[in-house]
Amino acid sequence: MTRPSIRPRPERLLVTGGSGFLGRHVLNGPLPDRWEVTAPSSRELDLRDAASVEAAIRGWQPTAIIHTAYRKDDPTSIVEATRHLAEAAQRHRVRLVHVSTDALFGGRNEPYLEIDDPTPVSDYGRWKAAAEREVTANAPGALIVRTSLLFGDRQVSPHERAVHDAISGRSTLSFFSDEIRSALVVDDLAAALVELAGRPDLAGCLHLGGPEALSRAELAVRCARRHGWDESKLRFSTVEQSGLTRPARVVLDSSLATSYGFTMRGPSSKPRI
Repeated sequence: MTRPSIRPRPERLLVTGGSGFLGRHVLNGPLPDRWEVTAPSSRELDLRDAASVEAAIRGWQPTAIIHTAYRKDDPTSIVEATRHLAEAAQRHRVRLVHVSTDALFGGRNEPYLEIDDPTPVSDYGRWKAAAEREVTANAPGALIVRTSLLFGDRQVSPHERAVHDAISGRSTLSFFSDEIRSALVVDDLAAALVELAGRPDLAGCLHLGGPEALSRAELAVRCARRHGWDESKLRFSTVEQSGLTRPARVVLDSSLATSYGFTMRGPSSKPRI
């Protein structure tokens, strides 16, 4: 008599920030059968409260966490929330993949490697750098993924909405020709994060950026052409002319990720089919 095959119980994946642009793509992307996924809302799980985080991790017992949640103007939701997750992940031996940003670099001509120390020039960059330190100190087996500006493949990203608002006259935003980033397609990053959640052999820091160094101005033009918006209504400037304190050229060297088999696409000016 042939015994029926027994499917292994799925591993549990906890995603923070599931309502955000990146989090939605993690949840709505092609998740392998190995994962049973939960993404509690901020009302269900306050990451700023250590006791709430501990109770959630102890109760749900995830195998891995993908941490995308933050509020850009709230350091507690960036630094303290990350510390609470890192401490709980370490106590309960949970794989942690922490999403960080290129905004913690101050800008230079050469691309940034994973070994380069953060040199933030903004509050947000300083808070994200502090969050990385919390991960390193409290969950040494975790993976920190630094990434860049995200653009949609199937959905319009916040950066694309900013372009549309500028063209439609809803904002007076100018796009800097000297602010360079490694923009990428969000679907590729989301898929990579899910795969990395199941790769406990990879720890430390990993850069996942797009293949081209593109200015905010170039990205705005590509975005307008892709959607068929009137690019003649775009306005351009430079960081120097604006008088703002912002990093100009921040390009991520993602060759290490490429050696692991991760390839990110950059935003295209071609229209969607």
